Amino acid sequence: DKVLMELIEPYELRAAKLREFLEDVKPSLHYDIVPLVDPYGPSVTDPDLQCLVVSEETRRGGEAVNKKRLENGLPELALYEILLMKDPEHSQNEEEKISSSSLRQRLLGTLLRPPRQDPALPSRPYVIGLTGGTGSGKTSIAKLLGHLGAFLIDADKLGHAVYVPGGPAYEQVVAAFGAEILNEDGTINRKVLGAKVFGNQERLKSLTDIVWPEMAQMVKEQIGEADAQG
Repeated sequence: DKVLMELIEPYELRAAKLREFLEDVKPSLHYDIVPLVDPYGPSVTDPDLQCLVVSEETRRGGEAVNKKRLENGLPELALYEILLMKDPEHSQNEEEKISSSSLRQRLLGTLLRPPRQDPALPSRPYVIGLTGGTGSGKTSIAKLLGHLGAFLIDADKLGHAVYVPGGPAYEQVVAAFGAEILNEDGTINRKVLGAKVFGNQERLKSLTDIVWPEMAQMVKEQIGEADAQG
């Protein structure tokens, strides 16, 4: 699950490449390549196996295999440990070894395939949605896009704007959840409102049914403004 789906080759192709490599190394050996559907594969059930090749990182995995073999009434495998190849090209933020993690880092931002042309969509404005959890880099990416000339629409700011007095959702929210959610100055106390809907799916849906359509309309208006600005 670490690899982008777009980068995973079909099993048949991977097996063929592996066989080609192995036969190039030593064509006189017999190779039995099997798909792994669990962490152990045939290593804990095949009585004919005698040796398991591990790296300095995966030795504990080899020891776990031997523990399972003993539980299954099979003899332990000889563990042959190999050293990991160092990557002379690795950067300061990458692992020293040759690693698929480093490869994925280097592929970040690479266009895997061109955008699909949808005749139902206008050619402009081109809308990009940035989503992700706290600390995932939305703000940083938005700033980079802004420097490239993108028109930025901050959904968090719109989420606050719908609640302000005079905002499109203000009256509906107060009517639905009562005057007790108001501060002395008439603004909505978001903490009090949050406590009312937290853990209550029905109340939460009532709130989102009010707020989300208004936010969507504000987004559409800002997209129209972006289009007008070119």
